Amino acid sequence: MVIGIDASRVNIKNKTGTEYYSYNLIKHLLKIDKINKYILYSSRSLKDEFKGLNFVNRTLYTPYLWTQLRLSAEILKAPPDLLFIPAHTIPWIHPKKTVVTIHGLEYEYYPEAYSAFERRHLRLTTRLAVKWARRIIVPSECTKRDLIKFYQADEEKVKVVYHGYDFKSQIPNPKSQINPNFQNTKYILFIGRLEKRKNLVRLIQIFNLLKKKYNISHKLILAGKKGFGFGEIKKAIQNSSYQRDIFLKGYILEKEKTDLLKNADIFVFLSFYEGFGIPVLEAMVSGTPVVCSNVSSLPEIVGDAALLVDPLDAGKAAEAVYKLLKDENLRNKMIRRGFENIKRFSWEKCARETLKVLEEAGEDSSLAQSFTIKPQI
Repeated sequence: MVIGIDASRVNIKNKTGTEYYSYNLIKHLLKIDKINKYILYSSRSLKDEFKGLNFVNRTLYTPYLWTQLRLSAEILKAPPDLLFIPAHTIPWIHPKKTVVTIHGLEYEYYPEAYSAFERRHLRLTTRLAVKWARRIIVPSECTKRDLIKFYQADEEKVKVVYHGYDFKSQIPNPKSQINPNFQNTKYILFIGRLEKRKNLVRLIQIFNLLKKKYNISHKLILAGKKGFGFGEIKKAIQNSSYQRDIFLKGYILEKEKTDLLKNADIFVFLSFYEGFGIPVLEAMVSGTPVVCSNVSSLPEIVGDAALLVDPLDAGKAAEAVYKLLKDENLRNKMIRRGFENIKRFSWEKCARETLKVLEEAGEDSSLAQSFTIKPQI
């Protein structure tokens, strides 16, 4: 079978979320599958690691509307047996045997965290993906339930495949050497996009409480790209009596991320909604205890290996963080549970389960016509 994959996110330098998923999944798919043939569609030439005997890179140049115009045109010209879209948006012209990954429906629960254009775009592409796709991959049971709830998706064609995490950080001891700016510094850490739905204004409120009520000596480090609502986050920092102890790191490379995670006292992740939540696994594999939200997919992903709190209750969240800081036995228990929990996840496992879904979709004999010339709206 010839499998075409939208690999347009693989080359993005500063990867987050869907780019990180696309890169790791495609890399492991090509590593484990030596039978099927792959065509990797991208807007720029891919690196050598994505070139091999059973897969080729097809570079499709266009200044705009890459998915709907250029990729559609390529599918019309030379359709693969099956098309896999790792992130949400299916091209208007596509094979009937098309599989898509939908990562989460954050915008349905917290629409105020998105611009009006983003909301319209996400709702349209999700609705069309649910209609067009032969199979839909989601990263959690939570996302599956949401797709059924909001878009009446066919339960039978929605398949849960958990994401993986980066094994490079799986060396909890000895502690690595941190950035010189934070050597010998105790700190609480958040890593993720610096945006409204990550609940960072409340995290700053929690940090203020920890400083004022419990007199902790820690700093707060917020690392990640700026996102929608960053202005509110920056204002909350400026209004904090402890702003000198709050650091914005911006986007960080893998080496610095690993160092920050391994040297943090606690990783706090109070997002309002996550389709999966890779950062909590990266913290666990780094030997750092986690406090996270008790909503969306996070309880499913962390199991009993994190302290779960209401993301709206700053007081209770501050108590949980302080308890982890002061109770060494609890810290060690959470760290041990974290190491056990991460055994459930890997990119290789994600790739194998994804390949199974692709092959099932490819074997579907009910599709007499293999190719759609006109968009099915």
